[in-house]
Amino acid sequence: MTQEPQVRRVIIIGGGMAGMATAYYLEKEAKQRGLLLRYTLLEAGSRLGGKMLTEYVDGFTIEAGPDSFITQKPAALDLALELGLEDSLIPTNEENKGVYVYHGGRLKALPEGVMLIVPTKVAPFVLSSLFTPWGKLRMGMDLVLPPRRDDGDETLAEFIRRRLGEEALDRLAEPLMSGIYNAEAEHQSIMATFPRFRAMEKRHGSLIRGMLAARKQPRRAGNGRTRARTVFMSLRGGVGELAARLGAALSGEVRLQAEARRVWREGAGYKVALKEGEVLEADAVVVATPAQAAAALLEDVRSDLSAALRRLRTVSTGTVSLAYRQQDFPRGLKGFGFVIPRSARRRINAVTWSSLKWSYRAPDGYVLLRVFFGGSRHPEVFALDDDRLLALVQSELAVTMGLAAKPVLSRIYRWPNASPQYDVGHLERVAALEAACPAGLYLTGSPYRGVGLPDCVQQGRETAVRVMAELWPARGR
Repeated sequence: MTQEPQVRRVIIIGGGMAGMATAYYLEKEAKQRGLLLRYTLLEAGSRLGGKMLTEYVDGFTIEAGPDSFITQKPAALDLALELGLEDSLIPTNEENKGVYVYHGGRLKALPEGVMLIVPTKVAPFVLSSLFTPWGKLRMGMDLVLPPRRDDGDETLAEFIRRRLGEEALDRLAEPLMSGIYNAEAEHQSIMATFPRFRAMEKRHGSLIRGMLAARKQPRRAGNGRTRARTVFMSLRGGVGELAARLGAALSGEVRLQAEARRVWREGAGYKVALKEGEVLEADAVVVATPAQAAAALLEDVRSDLSAALRRLRTVSTGTVSLAYRQQDFPRGLKGFGFVIPRSARRRINAVTWSSLKWSYRAPDGYVLLRVFFGGSRHPEVFALDDDRLLALVQSELAVTMGLAAKPVLSRIYRWPNASPQYDVGHLERVAALEAACPAGLYLTGSPYRGVGLPDCVQQGRETAVRVMAELWPARGR
């Protein structure tokens, strides 16, 4: 008598990018292999997408969280193409290309040819007023300093001081590289956040030589249906368009306002209790929530795992988007925005000139800016009420940009304890967490192996592969 194929059940807790990607790739893989898999995606909030939130107000397209994804990590771009979003993809406006650093009381252009933190063109670098003659000489010493050959971790600050010197740390690496992670350079793990730079040092003996070699790699050009790619890409309707399309592609059970409160093992599987008292059963559970939420969920699975999750640090961050009339900038604007070194002692962290960086962000005759605040630099700013925060932001823009006009529109977005801190030793801590998970339990998302959208897509894909391999182990030959 033929046995009925057994249905495997998976519960995914958390409807941000990592949780949605896990569901998408589980469903895709099960269909391709003709396997019976049922999944339930639980999201405590009223919408999917996590920090992927785009709002449309009076003709403005306003991003509450990430505004783009990096194409050097192709997972998010590949997913967008797979979901049929080719015609919605937009590059950065290269005619406005340029980033400024607020230093010495004014905005100074990042020299042409500086790739993130590394100078690759001599003349613009030598002529730049951003660095002192000694600072430039010290950065050039990267070409002759011996490389570190081992694979041990170090802080971003230690790495930059060793290769490029203190000025490069203060005026480039800290505001640019730490800013991406809302982190502190003196604690930030180079191996968890920018392993590429250690690999360059190891392979080429120098960051400058490594970046020059990277520049020789051909950029992906457009041909026919495929448009030219820039380092960062977005969507005409904002990154919320990606979240919406991905959510619509999920044909499994998706439950909103379904808050998981507790997970425990029972027999060979798991049970998940919801806030309203309902209990669900599963063969496997994927936890794609912030680390502190995961810690609370998993206390009854393994208390030591829960305790280790609680030790992962987070900070609170936010953005303020403000719209102005074009006439409020009599000298015009050109560039993508500016970063502010910690040493400048301002109370905001960076400003993106959103409508210059991206098309389709503001109506004709208007400019949209986005101000970043909070993090470890200024937790007290995050605690301000909306009125005081808006007044502070306008005051900071007056000092840094000379912008005296009042905005015609403003929107404030806060993300409490939502920015994981990848401190030195982070990868080892994550490996220990993963090893501590019993069979059938998986952790995925921004607390672990990358905070960007491509990182979360990739983690979701890899988690789906691991779940499928465990639920349907390959038969021996």
